[in-house]
Amino acid sequence: MKQWTKMMAGLGLLMALPWAHGEEAPACIEVTVGGYKTPDYNCLSRQMGNDPEAATAAQRAQEAMHVPVNERAPNSIGLATPAATGVRMGNTFGTSVKPQRPPVPANTSPLPK
Repeated sequence: MKQWTKMMAGLGLLMALPWAHGEEAPACIEVTVGGYKTPDYNCLSRQMGNDPEAATAAQRAQEAMHVPVNERAPNSIGLATPAATGVRMGNTFGTSVKPQRPPVPANTSPLPK
């Protein structure tokens, strides 16, 4: 009876051995074909997906997408800013209502009329 109990205890330990090491991802295999290395992208994606901080990073990114309108930058919601208007108007900003434009080029075509 003692021998049977020891054998069952040993069998129980052997069965628990694979779970004692924890969850380990299998190694990714890189194949070389014709001199070109091809990594296993599915395996690499699985390894990258096991990041415990990924959920909090995704939540922070989602929260950043939902910033209230009154806290957004004016140019991100389509409002004109003094800097953007100054670039659009050129050196006439604040002095004229017509934007600065380069002079119209003379129509000098190399082709005869």
